[in-house]
Amino acid sequence: MDLSLRPLDESGFGAVVDANLAIHAERLAPQLAAALHQHRLLIVPRQHLTHADLLTVASCFGAVDTSVDRRYAVGGFPGLTVISNIVEDGRHVGVYDGDNEEEWHADNSFKPELTSATMLYSVITPERGGETRFADATRAYADLAPPARQRIEPMRARHSIEQLGALQSQASGGQSSIAAGSLAAIPEVAHPLVLTHPVTGARSLLLGSMAISGITTLAEHDSRTLLEELLEHATSAPYVYSHRWEQGDLVVWDNLAILHTASPCDSSRHRRLLYRAAVR
Repeated sequence: MDLSLRPLDESGFGAVVDANLAIHAERLAPQLAAALHQHRLLIVPRQHLTHADLLTVASCFGAVDTSVDRRYAVGGFPGLTVISNIVEDGRHVGVYDGDNEEEWHADNSFKPELTSATMLYSVITPERGGETRFADATRAYADLAPPARQRIEPMRARHSIEQLGALQSQASGGQSSIAAGSLAAIPEVAHPLVLTHPVTGARSLLLGSMAISGITTLAEHDSRTLLEELLEHATSAPYVYSHRWEQGDLVVWDNLAILHTASPCDSSRHRRLLYRAAVR
């Protein structure tokens, strides 16, 4: 069977997929992977997926990353993590995504090996807020003036789990899913500011103040100025899609080509629960 999809816009960034992945995921796996590389963002609405189904779908895009924080892992389903703003008996039931807007970022950029794709599945959807916004870092890089591209191509940026944990704690009133977890001891790592996709060969900006502490070859002020300018460009309106979640939505994005951020959600009024899987 052929994969049915509809592009979100003429740029080729993002596509809506019409498929029942609980039944057809394995059969469609090569087409799903190809569609992700082409469109960088896939939205699959109206799904009814078990935990096992979610891992099957994730494996369509690569090897599922099982090195997740055990505090928020789904027991018996390695690689599946709970993302939530729900508190039960005084503790968060999953990775706390906070009430405030996150900073733009690429998932797990603080690790030596970058996550290639991330998948989110919505189970409890807030009536207001909690949208996830995606920025096309591939097209944003392509649209830079040639002198700007030439300047930044050799640069590398430092990505720090320590900075991410501190910012997360600050934004959520002292709550951090990282500070006491198994990821806390990962040392700082340097990644190229401009990534070359291993499959498509496309070039993309790897940005995000959540984890990036600076550019290795620049002074602090110059580094901060350049990173802010690039992020402002990459997350401006022409490159951004904002996804309003519905129950049963499955969204997959190419983490080597896309930046993303969560929009504010009032956890005192609106519950939010998703499952996440990442692949290498």
